[in-house]
Amino acid sequence: MPGLLIFLFCASICIMAKSYYDILGVGKGAGDSEIKKAYRKLAHKHHPDKGGGDEAKFKEINEAYQVLSDKAKRQQYDQFGRTFDGGGFSAQGGPTGGWDFSGFQGFGDQGFNFEGFSAGGGPAGGWEDIFSDIFGGGERTSGRRSRGQDIQVDAEISFEKMVRGAEREINLYSRTACDRCHGTGGDLGTGKKTCPTCKGAGQIKKTTRSFLGSFSQVGTCPECKGEGAVYDKKCSKCGGDGRVKEERRVKIKIPAGIENGQTISLQGQGEAGERGAQSGDLYVNIHVRPHEKFSRKSNDIFSTEFIHFTVAVLGGKAEIDTIDGKLILKIPAGTQSGETFRIKGKGVPDLSGRGTGNHLVKVVVRVPKKLSREQKELLEKLQDTEI
Repeated sequence: MPGLLIFLFCASICIMAKSYYDILGVGKGAGDSEIKKAYRKLAHKHHPDKGGGDEAKFKEINEAYQVLSDKAKRQQYDQFGRTFDGGGFSAQGGPTGGWDFSGFQGFGDQGFNFEGFSAGGGPAGGWEDIFSDIFGGGERTSGRRSRGQDIQVDAEISFEKMVRGAEREINLYSRTACDRCHGTGGDLGTGKKTCPTCKGAGQIKKTTRSFLGSFSQVGTCPECKGEGAVYDKKCSKCGGDGRVKEERRVKIKIPAGIENGQTISLQGQGEAGERGAQSGDLYVNIHVRPHEKFSRKSNDIFSTEFIHFTVAVLGGKAEIDTIDGKLILKIPAGTQSGETFRIKGKGVPDLSGRGTGNHLVKVVVRVPKKLSREQKELLEKLQDTEI
């Protein structure tokens, strides 16, 4: 029975950690673009500043994306799984080196054989040693400060600004570095002292007693965040966090030629990090309003113009609209309805700077609904003309 309880305990640990792929809702073979798309969608949905946002879910999504978007971290995660506080315990269900049951003799008719265990009912080194290795092993996390969260917002621009480029200012209500303590978390003129919670160790040890024995877990001190020292007096404005929630304006430069749905990334413009840690990034999703006359395909602009049937037959000139204003288009005699004319260099600039697209104008011949007798006679004479 004791052996079965240990097995069930270990199995329960195996399922505690949710896969980063499941968090983002992608498969293990997902490419970078699919992962980024899934992250943006979920981050936008669960952002804590939105109505119905979920801060815990948002943090979970960011954690998953930071690992899966980094090639080296993703490779390590695929091999070893997620670790708990650097403790060498994988999300796939055991220590990164694998479970070692060499001390156990196996299951027999008399139950689990505890040969090599102490008379007190546990391993010779004590249950505490085994479970402290599982939960508290690995390197110490001294002074680890949380990076600021990423922010995702939407910005709408007109078709004309998409072609020419634009600058926008957006209002953000987010955590920024406290201007009183400059992000340190300590009040003005105050010094540091040894953390009273962890006595300067930066870590605290929690011991839990159960029928299986005493289990110990070592974690980062919640008071000093692993630094081992705290300020004599916390900042009166931010309460020691180093950050406050304030409204700020961010200027965004939108490049000419950006496509609908593309995202601009601004490093360090997200939320401020904890007590001076690195700030998050700002992601701006661009939405281009549809134009009543123009449409875009690649770097070309398309439009339709109507011309009189006499201009189509005899040739002439037609005034058309372009993104830069009115233009006179020369129509050759015998132009058919539906023909397309190309105006070079009047399209959309390429984002990479490789020139500019063209404007393609499709002409539609407009035929009058009512004709005078004289007009009808002239057209009847044209019926015998070869086309």
